[in-house]
Amino acid sequence: MAANGSVRRKTQDLPATLKPSRSVSHATQTPEPSPSPIDTMPLQLPPSESADGVPASKRKQSSPMMPAFMVSAPGKVIVYGEHAVVYGKPAIAAAISLRSYLLVSSLSKSHRTVTMRFPDIQLEHTWNIDELPWDVFSAPGKKKYYYDLVTELDPDLVIAMQPHIDAVSPKVPEAKRKIHHSTACSFLYLFLSLASRKTAPCVYTLRSTIPMGAGLGSSASISVCISAALLLQIRALSGPHQDQPPQECELQIERINRWAFVGEMCIHGNPSGVDNTVSSGGKAVLFQRRDYNKPPRVIPLHSFPELPLLLVNTRQSRSTATEVAKVATLKAAHPALTENILNAIGLVTESAHELLTSPGFDPTSPVALKHLGDLVTINHGLLVSLGVSHPKLERIRELIDHTGIGWTKLTGAGGGGCAITILKPQPTTLQNGNTNGNGVGNHDSSSEESDSGSEEIDSSASILSTRTKLKHKILDNLEIKLENEGFEKFETTLAGDGVGVLWPAVLHNGNEEEGGEEIDQEKFLRAEGTEGIELLVGVAGVGVRRKIEREVREGWKFWRSWEGGFA
Repeated sequence: MAANGSVRRKTQDLPATLKPSRSVSHATQTPEPSPSPIDTMPLQLPPSESADGVPASKRKQSSPMMPAFMVSAPGKVIVYGEHAVVYGKPAIAAAISLRSYLLVSSLSKSHRTVTMRFPDIQLEHTWNIDELPWDVFSAPGKKKYYYDLVTELDPDLVIAMQPHIDAVSPKVPEAKRKIHHSTACSFLYLFLSLASRKTAPCVYTLRSTIPMGAGLGSSASISVCISAALLLQIRALSGPHQDQPPQECELQIERINRWAFVGEMCIHGNPSGVDNTVSSGGKAVLFQRRDYNKPPRVIPLHSFPELPLLLVNTRQSRSTATEVAKVATLKAAHPALTENILNAIGLVTESAHELLTSPGFDPTSPVALKHLGDLVTINHGLLVSLGVSHPKLERIRELIDHTGIGWTKLTGAGGGGCAITILKPQPTTLQNGNTNGNGVGNHDSSSEESDSGSEEIDSSASILSTRTKLKHKILDNLEIKLENEGFEKFETTLAGDGVGVLWPAVLHNGNEEEGGEEIDQEKFLRAEGTEGIELLVGVAGVGVRRKIEREVREGWKFWRSWEGGFA
């Protein structure tokens, strides 16, 4: 089987803990008999004993027995095709550089616990490993292995772990408790399926820069992180490494993706699968489901260019079910007209797909970018005609359109949530004198020119510098306006990396102490907000890089099937 062949490939560039066991087989969950790094540690005394006779309850807390590592996965946006995708039309979804980060810290064997910490939603819970329902999960006919395809949750397994879910956050308000329980269910189902009774005690600490409940795939990103971390711990993944062929890279991504889908089922019941697919593989995919009794059509779009993206959160809560029902009601009242609008949205997606997959497609071409941008504008207008926009979304579009800085549309179900803007290569104020794309005078342009003093624009380098400064000034002024009206702005990138690994959790940027900066739980928990997390872990978005003037710090590795398998 391909899985066996892939893990025997060349892996000498990996740390020992990332190399797959030579004896991986389909007969056991954790590769045997080759011992894991944890198993080769000195034998621990029973929890009730110690060499100096001090009771276990009085001993100092154990220190980690192996280096911590980190996994990261992106959120996603729908670029084209929302709502029409419900009626069998294609949609294109792409990764964004807002991400979730999972720090895995192993403890000594004297700790017989597994802890999940998710401070962003005030969730922390510890389970006793020995008390978990391993017997049910390992029973004949129930046992699942890392290479299995799981398309539905086993009700017996769900029932078996329900008491351990009920114990989570018993005293918090019901709405928050529901979120805590779905998150804990996703984690525990994956943990019990992929780990074993002999698994080393660990603390899984999760942070995310993705706004939750905004249609950006935050839950899928979390599921991808958890499944990737567990698969790494049982050494069911090889790579990412520089000798990894694209086919093997795709196998690893698919393995992560399959289990992330299981995590998504725990949270959403019947997910489409597009969110975890994009989060696992990165870049973009075309997604289409004509028959809900059959698997969807999913086509990776590795040619989708990595573009600067402005993402604005309305902070307006919305219900996907409500917005979908609006379109259904409109279709019932005006079937022919609504069908034409849905068909038009489908044609927008197909036009983008045709361009992206054409033999002569140039991702750096301004003409190609304008084509994609015009489709964004058209798609938004069609969604407005379906009645799924919102006054706050229209206000965001108005403010951004006034600057002429890019092409804007709602993303996801609408009715609130977020708007996205693909940024133009340069501000239209420099292209068209003192007017923006709407012919409206822009006073920022003259002020920026005065800020540059008497500098002569006599070379392409200085022109580029002035254009860049102007774009940044427009974005900064726009951020103030958006925040003043209660919106939240993110400068991110579109169609970037999927799941990535930092093993061990040590970053290098040339300015730190020799050997790099270790990321521990204390530093991770102290990081504040999106910028704090990105500054610490090194996978900084465009806005953060612009402000701190440094690139992504070294150490992270990503599976990239579109670039020979490794980055």
